[in-house]
Amino acid sequence: LGITEGDVVADIGAGAGFFSFRAAERVGRTGRVLAVDVQPEMIDGLKMMIERFGHENIVPILGNVDDPKLPADSVDHVLIVIAYHEFSHPVEMMRHVRRALKRDGQMLIVEYKAEIPESRVAPLHKMSEVEIMKDMPALGFRRDRVIDIVPSQHVFVFKKTEADSRFAQE
Repeated sequence: LGITEGDVVADIGAGAGFFSFRAAERVGRTGRVLAVDVQPEMIDGLKMMIERFGHENIVPILGNVDDPKLPADSVDHVLIVIAYHEFSHPVEMMRHVRRALKRDGQMLIVEYKAEIPESRVAPLHKMSEVEIMKDMPALGFRRDRVIDIVPSQHVFVFKKTEADSRFAQE
């Protein structure tokens, strides 16, 4: 993704921080990782991991199901790894994600492929490419590229589309 020293990364659905800790190493001391989760237990666990292993550049954020609580125009990279399918309010959540993403920022979405029926992953936790792609243009994003690295997962990188009043509403 090109995450470098000084970048700001938002890990939406951070859970225990698997990707947050890896991103924290990349952004270094001058960058920040905004680790967002909607479950207080996950945020508490993440705080314990930060105390234990360091990485003061990780900022745990207790978000809401419709708002990740990120500052506007503050994020270079958004990571949504095996979490988009869990959004109960995707339109509202993605409106806030879009607002937080810098003009030239990028968003990574990873989901298990629904197109692989023999997968051991429950259907509830999979999405098809069609499902993901039908939402994104309406939410103010365009697919920039596909990273074909894990055969069982969709890995898409999105960029913001040009400003549109539909997406700027709060």
